[in-house]
Amino acid sequence: MPVEIRELVIKAKIGNEESSGTASSGNGNEKQEVAINEIVEKVLQIIKEKLER
Repeated sequence: MPVEIRELVIKAKIGNEESSGTASSGNGNEKQEVAINEIVEKVLQIIKEKLER
């Protein structure tokens, strides 16, 4: 009997907790956002490929 996944929750934590500098936090946030977007795109692509099978 096949299993159907109706909801998928993905949590990711990116960054270095040791850094406390506020000067680099603006640029760091942009890098984190880009990295998260790339991860989300890869996950969505994998899901799309699996649904096409």
